[in-house]
Amino acid sequence: MSQIQIACVQMDCEIGNVESNRRKITERMLAAVDGGASLVIFPECAVTGYCFDSLEEAAAFAEPLDGKSAQTIADACRKTGAYAIAGFIERAGTALFNAAMLVGPDGPIGTYRKVHLPYLGVDRFLTPGDQPFSVFQLPFGKIGINICYDSSFPEAARSLKLLGAEIIALPTNWPTAAWRNPAYVINTRANENHINFAAVNRVGTERGWDFIGRSKVVDFNGDTLGEAGREGEEILFAKVDLQEANNNRIVNVAGSYEIDKIADRRPEFYSAVVAAKSSRSHSAD
Repeated sequence: MSQIQIACVQMDCEIGNVESNRRKITERMLAAVDGGASLVIFPECAVTGYCFDSLEEAAAFAEPLDGKSAQTIADACRKTGAYAIAGFIERAGTALFNAAMLVGPDGPIGTYRKVHLPYLGVDRFLTPGDQPFSVFQLPFGKIGINICYDSSFPEAARSLKLLGAEIIALPTNWPTAAWRNPAYVINTRANENHINFAAVNRVGTERGWDFIGRSKVVDFNGDTLGEAGREGEEILFAKVDLQEANNNRIVNVAGSYEIDKIADRRPEFYSAVVAAKSSRSHSAD
């Protein structure tokens, strides 16, 4: 199967009201599958909310990957045969992570822990992701996951592409100042990596922070397949061609205008990208 229907669930959630958020996720999951979706993606921290004021406050709502939220979502996956990605705060030992769970009919499959943490919301207090980027093989294709601020770092999406991902799911919580992400960044990440991209934002206001919606699905050419509104809950459906994301050679004019953004890379010149981070910022004198 090359083309699949995905659903991006743009929703509001109530901070700290995990039971209510779980119910809403389950309801939207069933509605999305009724619309033909095989993969349903929810926002960052959809289970918990995002704007916690301390680590202690957030810790009360953290769960392991195999916790009640994943089991609740897995029940919906079993009923429908679909797969889901949802943001939550993951507890692993004494560490807490901003994470996204991938769940299927047989239960939790894996988790991605947000690597790049902005000084914003609960990310101010959590532990940065401690696992390498990885790709999940599902029956219909290869799925990579980033979360929100990760999309500001080209290396994150490029890593997933090089690992074989055919689509990147980006659960996110974009506030007002992040409007350039749906306007420019998501299409750029898709285009520069020849990969499908699905960014799923929340809506509503939480502790004074306004979230801007505009969930978006972009194909491997960087063309927008669908975009949700600025306000209001909705389910954005889009058909994406996963297999075509592997055909990296683009023939615009045979024999005179052909490009391959993977084969044409020159990694021997990219050492500055992976050099150890300096404690000093570089600026012009």
